[in-house]
Amino acid sequence: MKAVADMTDSLSPIHADAALLVFDKPSGLLAVPGRGADKQDCLSARVQARYPEAQIVHRLDMATSGLMLFARGAEMQRQLSMLFAARAVHKRYVAIVAGRLDAPVETWGEIDLPIALDWPKRPLRIIDREHGKPSVTRYRVLAYDEAVQTTRVELEPATGRSHQLRVHMQAIGHPILGDAFYAPEAVRAMADRLLLHACLLKLNHPVTGEEVSCESRPPF
Repeated sequence: MKAVADMTDSLSPIHADAALLVFDKPSGLLAVPGRGADKQDCLSARVQARYPEAQIVHRLDMATSGLMLFARGAEMQRQLSMLFAARAVHKRYVAIVAGRLDAPVETWGEIDLPIALDWPKRPLRIIDREHGKPSVTRYRVLAYDEAVQTTRVELEPATGRSHQLRVHMQAIGHPILGDAFYAPEAVRAMADRLLLHACLLKLNHPVTGEEVSCESRPPF
């Protein structure tokens, strides 16, 4: 079962059945409520206003756009959380990074660098080879833009650390454009938003066993 996002209405699920929902989160919208009255508007609240039984299963950073999965009810939340823990939910992202990333086009590379919370600067993360948690990202080059010296890449997180893709790309010298946390000022100014988008979400349905595959085209 394959679904492709319709960008005209972020509150229309691109997949909906009795067990799960998939929505396309816009950049700049929180995934879940934050602290303070001004941070209560978020995708989960909007979804629950329409589907009161919807439960959060995973998150995207506020600045990241793209596909988010919701469970319909507590039992389905438990089952989907188990699939995430078993790395049985396949996610893929598209990003535009600074510089020319030297890698053969369409060939997958791997970044294997442990990530830890940067306690003095939390919620930021850092590469910490001694205390960091194992963190692996697969990547491949899609295209170069020679005019502005950027690279469009696909990213697949094999692990699910907070800020993993942003930290890994910065660590190898190619921060994501528009990244207010990890990019230097010049790279941050190259885009008016973080150019990171969750474009693919794929899993075997926990009830039917049928493959559910959802796609969302990057808006950049």
